[in-house]
Amino acid sequence: MKASLNLPAIRALVVKDWQLFEKQLAAYVAAGLLALALIGHATRWSFYLGSLLLIIVMVAVSCFAISTSVLNERKEKTLAFVMSLPVAPLDFYLAKLVSNLVTFGVPFGLLAAGAVAVTLWTPVPDGLLTLVLLLCGHLLLAYCVALCVALQVESEGWNIFAMIASSALINPFMAGLSQIPDIARHWQGDTVVWSWQALSILALQGLGSLALLAYAGWRHLRKQAFF
Repeated sequence: MKASLNLPAIRALVVKDWQLFEKQLAAYVAAGLLALALIGHATRWSFYLGSLLLIIVMVAVSCFAISTSVLNERKEKTLAFVMSLPVAPLDFYLAKLVSNLVTFGVPFGLLAAGAVAVTLWTPVPDGLLTLVLLLCGHLLLAYCVALCVALQVESEGWNIFAMIASSALINPFMAGLSQIPDIARHWQGDTVVWSWQALSILALQGLGSLALLAYAGWRHLRKQAFF
């Protein structure tokens, strides 16, 4: 018979991570808001600079969430302290998963919503909304890949490689989208057009992200010890 989850301990670990990093996350959000303001200014230079800054901030949030909550704890060897608490391996995994999703998800969600608002309510062409959401989907999938690797693999080198490689594919991804006429030809228009290709890519990104998190959870369900 499996023991029930220790929800108070899980909640305490999640709150601990949030309180440790909330100031840094606020700084990331502030930088993202500056990027959105530049994009909304809608001149050629401000749009390019704001878009570049926004992507950098969202990638940085992803790396920050994983590095501080998972990788740094391994370096500082705080697992011994966690093992002294009344938590099972699954409790610890769920706490790490939820704290990472909150630490990444709150700033990511705010900036993604801001990007949608700027696209729809400023002189920026509304047709770019498909590109905005597909890029957000790519960043979310890249984050889930890096998080899954970080939760499963102890090697710091492989973790850094996963974070860099998944994020470095942004330019090839955008180049690939630009080669799909039914997606790219609507970016400069004032109407949001969702082609079947765009919807398919977005669905695959969402399903891929969920599948990665489910796989990591399944692996931890099989563990009976922290090691």
